[in-house]
Amino acid sequence: MIQVHVPATSANLGPGFDCLGIALDLELSVVMTPSANDHFIYSGKGMIPETSDNLIHVGFREAFRRSGNSFPRVTFTVDNPIPLARGLGSSSAALIAGAAVADHMLGNPLGREGVFQLTAELEGHPDNVAPATFGGFTISTKNAHSGYLSRRLPIPDNWRLIFGVPDFELPTSKARKVLPDQYNRNTTVLTAGRVALWALAVATEDPFLLRTASQDDLHEPYRNSLIPGFQETKQKLYDHGAYAAFLSGGGPSIGAVCGDSTAPMCKSLLQDFVGTTGQVYDLNAGTGYRVS
Repeated sequence: MIQVHVPATSANLGPGFDCLGIALDLELSVVMTPSANDHFIYSGKGMIPETSDNLIHVGFREAFRRSGNSFPRVTFTVDNPIPLARGLGSSSAALIAGAAVADHMLGNPLGREGVFQLTAELEGHPDNVAPATFGGFTISTKNAHSGYLSRRLPIPDNWRLIFGVPDFELPTSKARKVLPDQYNRNTTVLTAGRVALWALAVATEDPFLLRTASQDDLHEPYRNSLIPGFQETKQKLYDHGAYAAFLSGGGPSIGAVCGDSTAPMCKSLLQDFVGTTGQVYDLNAGTGYRVS
């Protein structure tokens, strides 16, 4: 038996489209046991068919293929508290879980860096898989030669990470379809500066930089129509002292970074946003995946 825990993640954080992410201490748990045929036993948020074409098996098989070995038949027993298709990295966590189990079985030929490279390639972007692999706050991009490059910073202990998760799904594919193919120079210059400011805010533990760093013109304005109440809630969070407010991933969840004194009001505002059917999470920064 092998067990792996993989954290939920929040990506983009405003302007950091496909490059910034934070690991959260809400963890997918997967237990692998050998079996005569592939099985998938799921419990937790949402519904996933009990078939062997799920993302955990996809990551598992691909890791075996990359190593040049035939993959064995296994049963994955899954406990998943991460809401599906809500912008909290559920698909990335699943891919990493499968790849990390396979790597452990093979004697760790990929290592943590190899698991990151494999799952970033499968996802097509590294913003969620990087924090789920390495933990904390991550900055990731395509390498100058091939593959991806990522580095992490720890999130300050006194930053509260609060998320309002509505009771409706927004698949990443749908959230990406509304984005334009090209942007003007002013948008790209503003975005570059804000992404750099995010990294500086974390590195210097200066939350007051986040108000500017979390502003976005690249994707949030185009996704606003898909998420009723987003802009209004974001402004209210700022008005009541949030350091940062942003769509988590492609949405529909809203994330906020707050201090202890403003956290209760931020939670109340996010509860108003999600209504009685949604959920508000008050989380800490997470570590990278763990295998035992």
